[in-house]
Amino acid sequence: MSKVTRATQMLERAKVAFTVHSYDYDPDADKIGLQAAEALGEEPQRVLKTLMAQVDGKPVCMIVPSDREVSMKKLAAAFGGKSAQMMKPPEAERLSGYKVGGISPFGQMKVVPTAIEEQAMAHDLVFINGGQRGLQVRLNPRDAATVTKAIVVPLVA
Repeated sequence: MSKVTRATQMLERAKVAFTVHSYDYDPDADKIGLQAAEALGEEPQRVLKTLMAQVDGKPVCMIVPSDREVSMKKLAAAFGGKSAQMMKPPEAERLSGYKVGGISPFGQMKVVPTAIEEQAMAHDLVFINGGQRGLQVRLNPRDAATVTKAIVVPLVA
């Protein structure tokens, strides 16, 4: 497995301090983020999942703890919209340039508005997908928000 991806290259260019962690990705896991947390031996609230959605038909990216579900109402409100829905996997892969299970908010093919769950800011370090299945980067959540130009808002139900 390569530890160099568009995501890690973006973080390096931005001079963000991060470490790379690989784990055995289980494609059959019900909840990919929870499986990553377990494989890494980390608390699920510190392992963040990257999700792609649409707000009023426009693509957005969100970063939330792997043990939480997104409130579509809060997501729509965060981006000043009326409705939100999850993006279909093929569309998320096309837009981000990453495979589902390996979608990172860093180095996506198309830059889209991004939001990070405010609860993630309570941690000194979090894990976020590093751009391929079985690869996580550990970094300060404030750095993640800065690099992705994310808004920090409540997103979970």
